[in-house]
Amino acid sequence: MQKQFKYRIYPTKKQTRLLNETLEECRWLYNHLLEQRREVYEPEGKVLSCFEQQRTYATLKEQRPSLNIAHSQVLQNVAIRIDLVFKAFIRRCKHGENPGFPRLKGPGRYDSITYPQIPNGCQIKDGKLFLSKIGHVKIELHRPLRGSPKACTISCSSTGKWYACFTTECEPERLPDIPEQVGIDIGLKTFATLSNEQEIDNPRFFHTEKKALAKAQRRLSKAEKDTKRHHKRRKVVARVHERTTWRRENFAHQHSRSIVNHFGIICVEDLHANQMVHNHCLTKSIADAAWSAFFNQLAAKAVEAGRRLIKVNPAYISQTCSKCGHRQKKPPSEHILDCPCCHLQIDRDLNAALNILALGLQSQGNHSLEAPAKRRGVVTLSTD
Repeated sequence: MQKQFKYRIYPTKKQTRLLNETLEECRWLYNHLLEQRREVYEPEGKVLSCFEQQRTYATLKEQRPSLNIAHSQVLQNVAIRIDLVFKAFIRRCKHGENPGFPRLKGPGRYDSITYPQIPNGCQIKDGKLFLSKIGHVKIELHRPLRGSPKACTISCSSTGKWYACFTTECEPERLPDIPEQVGIDIGLKTFATLSNEQEIDNPRFFHTEKKALAKAQRRLSKAEKDTKRHHKRRKVVARVHERTTWRRENFAHQHSRSIVNHFGIICVEDLHANQMVHNHCLTKSIADAAWSAFFNQLAAKAVEAGRRLIKVNPAYISQTCSKCGHRQKKPPSEHILDCPCCHLQIDRDLNAALNILALGLQSQGNHSLEAPAKRRGVVTLSTD
């Protein structure tokens, strides 16, 4: 299986200048290749291939000698990126959507380069990262690099920090089999409620940083554009967003790892968070909770550990009694489910988690918990 390992790197001033020049040359090449595709696609409907564009590199390097600053395979990867972007554009057009044509990259908008074939142009030597045309860069190897590295992407964050992300081919780390099962209901009042009555509080990271962000943005708005003061204050705003992102990612990693370590069968809702943010009243709260990131981390860790992750249809999960299956509509403001048939009084999130677990087990032919309703759409992710 493929895994990614991300490390912080510390280039010198000269190396930083070379990296920025390489990014700028790749940005120019990206825009040039995109314009080539536009000129052919709009009048004729023809799509240039990746290899057709790569064959023009020899002529381009004669016309623009500064392209020689970048490693040859880094430049070839730019054409691959264009090809992927254009294929996605064509696919959306065929599906009846109305996507905008791929956009050109403005200054500062091209922030990463890729060495696609390690050790060609990129490798770790004596605790340092060697990059062709750049030199030996200090790297912070805070954890060992597992497996065989295949590619490396060097990226620059909005606050000026540099990172190296390695894609490796390695064997998955299986965990011992355990019989414990859990259903997980996510929400906004509490981030997640487990069927064993455990709750994970919603940290609301964006809400915590709201005042600091507002202050930084007010100071930025008062600075004149394209000045040193504006650039400095823009970094302060970017730093607040970066800090929020780090905390949110760490939260998802920590709790997804804990769940995978303690449960053998994990049942969750098959939610599409991108479709839920259209509710303008809850958009900010849903985006702040980052459910999709949590589910992605949970799925990746479950597959590697050999756990079984089951996704169930979330329809009527919170409206159905987990004991007798009676369904009743209740406004979201009511947090207690009071069943008129079996007189069960239970927290709605806990009731939903029990329903999710019952439906997940029913889909696997396990009826140790009685499912409250007939089987609905279920998706299973496992390595069996």
